[in-house]
Amino acid sequence: MAASLIINSYLIRIFDFIAINLVGLLTFFAIQVFKDADLDLQRYASLVFLASLAYLFLTNRAYRSWRGGNLMALFGRVASGVLKTWILILIWLVFSKSTEMYSRLWLGSWAIASLLVLCGSRLFSYLLISRYRSKGTNLRHIAIVGSGNSADEIVNRINQSPWSGYRIQRHLKDLNKEGLNELSKQPLNEIWLALPMGDGAQMRMVMEQLQTSTASIRFVPDWFSFRLINHGVSEVLGVQMIDLYGTPMTGMNLFLKSMEDFFLSILILILISPLMLLLAIGVKLNSPGPVFYRQERVGWNGEVFEIYKFRTMPVDLERGEIVWGGSADKSVTKFSKWLRSTSLDELPQFINVLQGKMSIVGPRPERPLFVEQFKNKIPGYMKKHLVKAGITGWAQIHGWRGDTDLNARIEHDLYYIENWSIWLDLKIIFLTIFRGFVNKNAY
Repeated sequence: MAASLIINSYLIRIFDFIAINLVGLLTFFAIQVFKDADLDLQRYASLVFLASLAYLFLTNRAYRSWRGGNLMALFGRVASGVLKTWILILIWLVFSKSTEMYSRLWLGSWAIASLLVLCGSRLFSYLLISRYRSKGTNLRHIAIVGSGNSADEIVNRINQSPWSGYRIQRHLKDLNKEGLNELSKQPLNEIWLALPMGDGAQMRMVMEQLQTSTASIRFVPDWFSFRLINHGVSEVLGVQMIDLYGTPMTGMNLFLKSMEDFFLSILILILISPLMLLLAIGVKLNSPGPVFYRQERVGWNGEVFEIYKFRTMPVDLERGEIVWGGSADKSVTKFSKWLRSTSLDELPQFINVLQGKMSIVGPRPERPLFVEQFKNKIPGYMKKHLVKAGITGWAQIHGWRGDTDLNARIEHDLYYIENWSIWLDLKIIFLTIFRGFVNKNAY
């Protein structure tokens, strides 16, 4: 099995090497025929050869086994390798002062065509191998040790995914030395331990009894007994650690999110500035007091910041007891009610986004007083602060805003955090245009 994996890995590498070279030469000849007949084949062929070698070195993770893996993650590794390779090419061309020697049309066409060919070959291989595995070939025989939610979930997923090639030979629910000893003698590819986290004595007993097994042994933490967010495994100071709760806003994700907020908030503020000026005049004429309403809210990592809104209430309305909800009763004029019902009172929050205090998309922030009230009453409430608070969000486009059920709102916020992507942000922004501004729950 190990030998076949190595052979397959090298075959894929050879295919990628040939594919990048062929695509580079084909795009070269196409441009030479239809656009520029004076291109130097030797110069271009040398760059193609060096780039294909660089790609192989930069995409080692793309050649690991993808059995049971995510096809989109595989495409992502290929795309990352192509991007790194072409960035390296551009850097080399700039520093060698040879950018004028190569056609920019060729470089772009070669990059796009290579990405399509490499991803297409992965898709074809994925579908072909999955079909053969569904018919009972290229299987991995496994045993599951343990009972409970994790074990049941694993069994269900394997039964629903015949394309993965995993087949359960035995499920040992009753943990005893005799059963484990017998299991260690069976010809298995892998043994998966679905045991409770923290039961060290049981884990040691199981590992001792399976020490004579030649199978690969995997530990499956009991993720399914808890509401975990962005869980996984990290290495810190050379120590493997299990992440139970984590923010998706790290590394490249944080950079992309920050760029999204910065450029979109500038663009939106420019576009809505005439409208904001008219609304500011309307607020000033509607009732005495400042145009903007400022209030403390809790944001990312529990930090308190000052949120901006167009003022829709009298200045002294909240000098008494502060009560959550009842927004419909706080708007005292038709103009104020209109501002709230259309959510136009929240437009100044794009200034908060530009300051870096908020994001365009994220869970809505709440006042510190109410955070203290809700954090012990609503499961997972504080996990909404794993990301920046937003002007709009997954909960808002589904109607969970205003005086609505907080539990349902938090469930939507946690779904957003667990499934965050730039594409999800853009989807929410798009849907906000149709669902987020005018809503029956907006007061």
